[in-house]
Amino acid sequence: MDLQKHAPAQDGPPAPAALRASDADRDRVADILREALAEGRLTADEHAERVEGVLHAKTVGELEVFIRDLPAAHHGPAASSYTAVPPRPAPGAVPAEADANVVAVFSSAMRRGRWRAGRRLHAYAVFGSVEIDLSEAIFEYQQVVVKAVSVFGDVQIRVPENVSLRGTGGGVLGNFEVTPLDSADSEAPVVYVDGWAVLGNVEARAKRGRRVADILDRVHDKVDRVQDKVDRKLRKHLDR
Repeated sequence: MDLQKHAPAQDGPPAPAALRASDADRDRVADILREALAEGRLTADEHAERVEGVLHAKTVGELEVFIRDLPAAHHGPAASSYTAVPPRPAPGAVPAEADANVVAVFSSAMRRGRWRAGRRLHAYAVFGSVEIDLSEAIFEYQQVVVKAVSVFGDVQIRVPENVSLRGTGGGVLGNFEVTPLDSADSEAPVVYVDGWAVLGNVEARAKRGRRVADILDRVHDKVDRVQDKVDRKLRKHLDR
């Protein structure tokens, strides 16, 4: 078949929305829908209906229809503004002793919500599951090392979508998977996930819709509201 003969003439490159969707594009949209379901933005029926549509979508524009009313779809950083990730910490730069240990042996353990990440975190899952959610954590240091070891277990690590993420490790009859992430901000935190999965699973990736700046803004707003409330009470007391 002569494609040049049968293809319609174009004055320039196709618009981004008209490009054929890849599996990575579908996975990105599916992640956003899954997070929206977890946050209560979508019902189970709405989620199932949209996922079905994602599987059959053929272009990027068709995919965007399913997430255009979700906040996470509008938070992506510019594709051309990424900066180089700082080099890995030199040996001894990060203490070998962990600031926190999360251990699950024939059980489950998690660390999530508003907490201080520190410089080093160890996660061990032995016939159990561990969840490390850094999406709302306070990053006191730019470089954070997470050591994850899974033996017949599962370790799940989630980070904000505007930090950098790197991983070094492997699996022995298991799965060690770290989805690299590059931040547009050279000062953004960098999370390094190191470890092994022995007949188990270690997975680290971004949590869609969670961004460090957004979290800090919400905290500052809350502090401001509390301070305003205190000031009003103080003025009321002084006026008496």
